[in-house]
Amino acid sequence: MAELPIPDLPPARCSGRFTISTFLGMEEGGRGPYTPTEGSSCDSVQPTQLSSSTLCTRTFGYNTVDVVPAYEHYANSKGVGDPRKGRPSLADLHSILKVTGGLAVPIASLASPGHAAGPCEASAGLEEAEGEPGRDSEPEPVRFGWVKGVMIRCMLNIWGVILYLRLPWITAQAGIALTWLIILLSVTVTTITGLSISAISTNGKVKSGGTYFLISRSLGPELGGSIGLIFAFANAVAVAMHTVGFAETVRDLLQEHNSLIVDPTNDIRIIGVITVTVLLGISLAGMEWEAKAQILFFLVILVSFINYLVGTVIPATAEKQAKGFFSYRADIFAQNFVPNWRGPEGSFFGLFSIFFPSATGILAGANISGDLKDPAVAIPKGTLMAIFWTTMSYLVLSATIGACVVRDASGSLNDSVAVGSPGCEGLACSFGWNFTACAQQQSCRYGLSNYYQSMSMVSGFGPLITAGIFGATLSSALACLVSAPKVFQCLCKDQLYPLIGFFGKGYGRNSEPIRGYMLTYVIAVGFILIAELNAIAPIISNFFLCSYALINFSCFHASITNSPGWRPSFRYYSKWAALFGAAVSVVIMFLLTWWAALIAFGIVIFLLGYVLYKKPDVNWGSSMQASSYNMALSYSVGLSEVDEHIKNYRPQCLVLTGPPNFRPALVDFVGTFTKNLSLMLCGNVLIGPWKQKMPESRLMADGHTKWLMKRKIKAFYTDVVAEDLRSGVQMLIQAAGLGKMRPNILVLGYKRNWRTASPQSLEDYVGILHDAFDFKYGVCLMRMKEGLNVSRVLQAHVNPTFEAAEHPENGTGSRAAPGTAVDPTTLASEQQASTIFQSKQGKKTIDIYWLFDDGGLTLLIPYLLGRKKRWGKCKIRVFVGGQINRMDEERKAIVSLLSKFRLGFHEVHILPDINQKPRPEHIKRFDELIAPFRLNDGFKDEATVNEMRQGCPWKISDEEVDKNRAKSLRQVRLNEILQDYSRDAALIAITPPIGRKGRCPSSLYMAWLETLSQDLRPPIILTRGNQENVLTFYCQ
Repeated sequence: MAELPIPDLPPARCSGRFTISTFLGMEEGGRGPYTPTEGSSCDSVQPTQLSSSTLCTRTFGYNTVDVVPAYEHYANSKGVGDPRKGRPSLADLHSILKVTGGLAVPIASLASPGHAAGPCEASAGLEEAEGEPGRDSEPEPVRFGWVKGVMIRCMLNIWGVILYLRLPWITAQAGIALTWLIILLSVTVTTITGLSISAISTNGKVKSGGTYFLISRSLGPELGGSIGLIFAFANAVAVAMHTVGFAETVRDLLQEHNSLIVDPTNDIRIIGVITVTVLLGISLAGMEWEAKAQILFFLVILVSFINYLVGTVIPATAEKQAKGFFSYRADIFAQNFVPNWRGPEGSFFGLFSIFFPSATGILAGANISGDLKDPAVAIPKGTLMAIFWTTMSYLVLSATIGACVVRDASGSLNDSVAVGSPGCEGLACSFGWNFTACAQQQSCRYGLSNYYQSMSMVSGFGPLITAGIFGATLSSALACLVSAPKVFQCLCKDQLYPLIGFFGKGYGRNSEPIRGYMLTYVIAVGFILIAELNAIAPIISNFFLCSYALINFSCFHASITNSPGWRPSFRYYSKWAALFGAAVSVVIMFLLTWWAALIAFGIVIFLLGYVLYKKPDVNWGSSMQASSYNMALSYSVGLSEVDEHIKNYRPQCLVLTGPPNFRPALVDFVGTFTKNLSLMLCGNVLIGPWKQKMPESRLMADGHTKWLMKRKIKAFYTDVVAEDLRSGVQMLIQAAGLGKMRPNILVLGYKRNWRTASPQSLEDYVGILHDAFDFKYGVCLMRMKEGLNVSRVLQAHVNPTFEAAEHPENGTGSRAAPGTAVDPTTLASEQQASTIFQSKQGKKTIDIYWLFDDGGLTLLIPYLLGRKKRWGKCKIRVFVGGQINRMDEERKAIVSLLSKFRLGFHEVHILPDINQKPRPEHIKRFDELIAPFRLNDGFKDEATVNEMRQGCPWKISDEEVDKNRAKSLRQVRLNEILQDYSRDAALIAITPPIGRKGRCPSSLYMAWLETLSQDLRPPIILTRGNQENVLTFYCQ
């Protein structure tokens, strides 16, 4: 730990900390072996922003800036205006101490006044999340436990009218055995989903947003956003569905008593609107009132269920017997145990599709996750208990009613007969009832197969079953009315979609989404007024199933990625079971309604595509990010096991851009032919002291990466700190890349100011080219008439105190005034400079001067450039040297070679005059160019020349001028040819000469490059491969 050797100060208690108990035995007097004695000088520090408490003294025996583990070091939230508590930074622990006013404080903290506070601040800083001790200045929001908040809410949402009106009929059709199978199959899907919800909800702190929050934080904003939007909409429409179910029941009661308000259809509308308005009022009253209403509905349903069970054991009256109820009979159970399919829906999957929606609703508790005391405990426990108890109720109901009621009954008291009467068929004959006639004609009005109100008929008091139907429909409507705004509010706050942020505002201590409630109310009323929801209902079911599928897939995907961040405290889940649940959910979608499943998938894909296109600036640590890492790691390691082959050669470029925004043309040029094809790495050498440049490096890297992303350049950015340019580039050349994903081409800008720059910078620049060849890199130099470095143009916009680089046109290093690093956000948002490589080139030409066989790199880069849309209309011309008396043969040979390469280059020109002597004025210009760099030694011996050149290795001796005369004149002549043939080209690619190390001074080599490329309007690319093939015409 970082000790602070300062005199002791009065002890100060640090709240919010805990003491680590020593494992060593206490010594005499109760003093630990490391506890300072009275009066001993203990290292301590005055409480400051980096101060430490006597707690550390009691714990470790000395005072220190270091802190013991604490909750607030890991929490994200803090109170408004309160200083954030946090652990000291690494710099605070190991930087040099500076004494200020008698106190020793790390220099790093003095430089950053906004630094995180130390361990001895007052405890009023951090706003604790739910379940943690916090401040009392604001009223505590209403929070629910697992019973009231999740279990009861889920049970109410799972129970519905199917429990009362359809389950007896399904039992008659499928028989008790297959009905149980249908129930258990449905529950298997929901249980697997419940286990997946439990795993996801216990993998970190769950906030408001329910299903959307769980999916989006697990799978990312793309899938989470699309599901969140349709799930919120589905809940809003589900409010209308359940309300209409209630309104239809009330309407039927009114019809029985001839008391219709207007007509059957309008009565549903009137009753539905009034009902949903009342439910809205309950919701707006607050979550506490809504929870009380749900408990009331829950009690009503329990009473109705008990009423039914009591009714099954009460001896049947003659009226009930006429309707098929005979109390518990073994032979009735035996007959109803096997299926008896009837009607168009009489099939296993037909009945399964009818029953399955009654097993849904398990997300009701998770949807109000922001209103739970401890979601990580409440969601798993409450959801799984709700599934268990509702499953038991379904199984008990189907078994009991299947043991009490026959399938067909007439309901007529006149059908009673003596037991054993002739002509009587069916099980009821043994109980003294003859239902043979209506059973044969299939005209029976009662019995399990015909009467939907069998539960009401069996129960002890029929109106209680009606009350149960009311409770089931209204509680489901209320749960959906609460769920939709809560989910939608979280989606609005994340700002994934436009024009919905207005509805995200919260009110009151529970941050109630009142605007979301009103929107849900409007949607619900709109669908209630339609009064015909049979067409939209399957889509709603499929939306819920979409959510189940994605929740299960989220759990599977998070598990399969092996991310260290996937550590759910709920262990009773299986990734393979989750995958099975996801697959089954999709299958069930198509079993229910195939066209609705296609619509649901279409909407999800559309919303997914929108978020993928917009690329929202969010980072939630999703499993998709973990999967991307896994795939990249796997493929990178796998690539290392594969031997390289010429057919798979890709130009992987290390581009010495310096700050990429300083040389946009260089970035655009390389980005054009490497996009979606190969690796591009933008390298920057920060020249200066390591301690001074490291903070700048850390600060700027993110900004440069964002700048590249905004420019739509698919590249990486990396920088190194070095004492000089050449050593920094050597680091990049050796260390850049990973495995087989390593650069093989060094791309840099042409050094325009080589004549006026310091001689050492000239030596370094040419040395970089030699280093690249030493490491078997290809080299590509780019020269533009107007230059590449736009740093002076950006100076006023980006960094007013920018100092021009010592080597402004070498495409590499950068120098900036100390402490003037640009904010990354400012850098990324700066105005993008346009370059020639961003515009369409039209029907111009790309001229390739393939003068020397370098392995084919001079041909490959223009070919890749020509495949891009902006350069697609350009005609590519190839120029090669030749003899005037063999022009046709040489041209045919080159055309044949190019055709074997399949590059599509058909226009080949032979340059017979390449060896002609240049014009005198151009020769004179070259001589004047190298004159300042000549040694003028008068052809002295080598030892004398080396002595004269001591300290100035760039100087050119007379002998070197003479030996390289022919090569120098060749560059002069080539420039004349370029002026004649390629003055109007869009781009020129040419093979440059290579200067031999130790034999060609740097100034002479730069004079060759200068002479070769001067006075040309189009950009010129000087490309030299590493003399290894990058093109082949073989298949293997």
